[in-house]
Amino acid sequence: MPLFTRMTPSTDATTDATTEAPSAETPSPETDNSATEAQAVTEATDATDGVDADTDANSDADADAEKTPKPDWRTRRPTAARNLSWAITALSALLVLVALQLPATADQLRLSEFLRLPAEAIVAAVVLLAMPRRPRVITAASMGVFLGALTVVNLLDMGYVEFLGRHFNVMVDWALLGDAQSYLTDSIGTVGSIVTTIGVIVLVLLLLVGTGLATVRLSNLLARHNAGATKATLIAGTVWITSMSLGLTNFAGAPMASNHATAIVEAHVQRVGDTIRDEAVFRKLAKNDPFAKTPPDQLVPDLRGKDVIFTFIESYGRSAIEDPIMSPGVDKTLADQTQALTDAGFAAKSGWLTSATYGGSSWLGHSTFLSGLWISTQQRYRTLVDSDRLTLPEVFRRTGDYRVVGVMPGVQKSWPEAKFYGLEKNYAAKDLGYKGPKFSWSTMPDQYTLEAYQRLEHGRKQAKPLMSEIILTSSHQPWAPLPKTVPQDELGDGTVFNAIQKAGKDPKDVLYNGPEAKAEYGKSIQYSVTSLIDWLTRYGTDNTVLVFLGDHQPMSRVSGSNASRDVPVSVVAKDPKILDKIADWNWTDGLRPAHDAPVWKMDAFRDKFLTAYGSTPHP
Repeated sequence: MPLFTRMTPSTDATTDATTEAPSAETPSPETDNSATEAQAVTEATDATDGVDADTDANSDADADAEKTPKPDWRTRRPTAARNLSWAITALSALLVLVALQLPATADQLRLSEFLRLPAEAIVAAVVLLAMPRRPRVITAASMGVFLGALTVVNLLDMGYVEFLGRHFNVMVDWALLGDAQSYLTDSIGTVGSIVTTIGVIVLVLLLLVGTGLATVRLSNLLARHNAGATKATLIAGTVWITSMSLGLTNFAGAPMASNHATAIVEAHVQRVGDTIRDEAVFRKLAKNDPFAKTPPDQLVPDLRGKDVIFTFIESYGRSAIEDPIMSPGVDKTLADQTQALTDAGFAAKSGWLTSATYGGSSWLGHSTFLSGLWISTQQRYRTLVDSDRLTLPEVFRRTGDYRVVGVMPGVQKSWPEAKFYGLEKNYAAKDLGYKGPKFSWSTMPDQYTLEAYQRLEHGRKQAKPLMSEIILTSSHQPWAPLPKTVPQDELGDGTVFNAIQKAGKDPKDVLYNGPEAKAEYGKSIQYSVTSLIDWLTRYGTDNTVLVFLGDHQPMSRVSGSNASRDVPVSVVAKDPKILDKIADWNWTDGLRPAHDAPVWKMDAFRDKFLTAYGSTPHP
C-alpha cells in the first residue's frame, strides 16, 4: 500500500541519511527553512495518499463483496438439505418400485404385491453401473419413461377389467378412449368431462416425467457409490435367485422373487400377436356362412306375415335375476309382467345366452347376436362390418317381404354400420322427436323410445310387415338419475321428464357406491322390462313376435368379480305356433329363465333361430 511504503524507508536510504545529512538536532542554517517546508509538503502528500488508499481499500472490499455469492439455503441449512435429498431419493425408489409391481387388476392392489424383489430393478442396476455418465443418463431416462408408459397401460388395464371384464389391447383399444370421453360428457357434463380429460393428460405427463427423473436420480446414486452399489446389486441378485429356487414368499404368501413387469410386457405382446393372427382366422370364419346362398323364399318362411322385433335391453344380465340384492325386485317385475302378458293373450319362453362382451361395448354383443359370429374385440367388429356376412335384419330384408328399421336412441353421430346390418331406415336420437332431458348417458327414457317407434313405424299402416331392431338404453350405467313411468297421455315430446330428471340422484353418488349401484341398477332393469311389456300389451297384435335380451352383464362392481357373462333372452308371441317351433330348445316358460335353463353362446342364436323358423342352409 502507498502509506506503508512511504513510512518504511529502505536500508540504503537510511544509511545515506546517516552519513550525509546533517543531524536533526543541529540543522544547517542554509537548509533549515527549506527542509521544514519539504517535510510539510511530504506529510501533506502522505496524508492525502493515506486517505486515497483507505478509499481504494474500501472500494475493493465492496467489489469483492458484490462478486462473492451469498450462501444458498443448502449451505445455510445443510442438515435439512441432506434430509430433503434423501427423501427425494426414497420417493424416487418408491415410485419405481410401485411402477414395477403395479398389478393389472384392482383386486390385486395389496401391500404384499409391492414387498417383493423385482428382477427388472436388478438387471437395470447391472446395466447402468457398467455405463459411462452420458449413456447412463440417457439409458436411465429411457427406462424411466418406458416404465411410466407401462404404468399408464396398467392403469388402463385396471379400468378395462373393472368396467369391461377384459384386459386393454394396446393394438386396437386406443380408439375406444374417445368413446370413454363421450361417456364422461354424457354422464357428468361437458365441463366435467373437459376438466377430467385435462386432469388425466396432466397426470400421464407427470407420471412419464416423474419416472424418468426418478430413474436418472437413482442411476446417479449408483454411480456415486459404485463399489457399494455393485456389492448391493450382487447381493440382491443372489437373494432373487435363491428366492426363486426355493420358492420363498413374503408375509402374505406372495413370491419374493418377482418379474412382474416383464410378465406384463409379455402379456401385451402376446395379445398383439393374437390380434394379428386372429384377424386372418376371423376373415375365413366370416366367409363360412351356411345361409349365405339361401334363396330368399327359403329364409324364415314360418315367420312370414309377422311383425318381428329384436330388442336389446342395456346391461340386462344374469346378475339382475340371481343376485340376492337385486333379484327380489327384478324377479317380482318379471313375474308381474309375465302375468300381464298372459292376461293380454301372450306367452313367453326364456333361456340364457353367453355374451361376447361384459360391462360395456354393447355393439360387440349386438353384432354377435345378429351375425352368428363371436365378436369379442374391436378388431373383429371392424372386420365384420367390412364383410358381407348375413345378419338377422339382412335376412328379413333379403326376403323382400319386410320393411326393416332400427330404433337406436344411443346413436348420436353418423352410423354407417346401418347399411351392413340391412336396415332400410334407422332412427337415431335426433330422429325421435325427444325434447326432454338426458338421463346421464341415456338420451331418453325407454317409455318414450317405444312410443316414438309406435308413432313413426309400428302404428302406421305399412305395405309390408315390420322387422325392427330396438335398443333400450335407460339401464345404461351410471344408473342415475333414473326415469319413471309417466301416464301415457302426458308423454308428449318428453319434457314431462324434466322434473323427474332434476329430482334424480347424482351419478357420482351411485356409480362408485357398490350397494347403491346394485340397487339403482336393479331399478333400471325393472323400468326397462316394464316399459317394454307395457308397450307390447298395449300395441301388440296376433302377428307380433318379440325377441328381447340383454346385451351384456353390468360392470363387475354390480355383477361381482366372478360373475358369468350370461344374459336372459325371451321369445314372446300370441300365436302358439311361434313358441311351438322352439319347443325343443327346452327354455323356461315365462320371462324368468330358470337357473338351469339351457345356456348357449350368443353367436349360436342366429343359426338356431333361422333353422327353427324354416330357413334352409345353403353354404
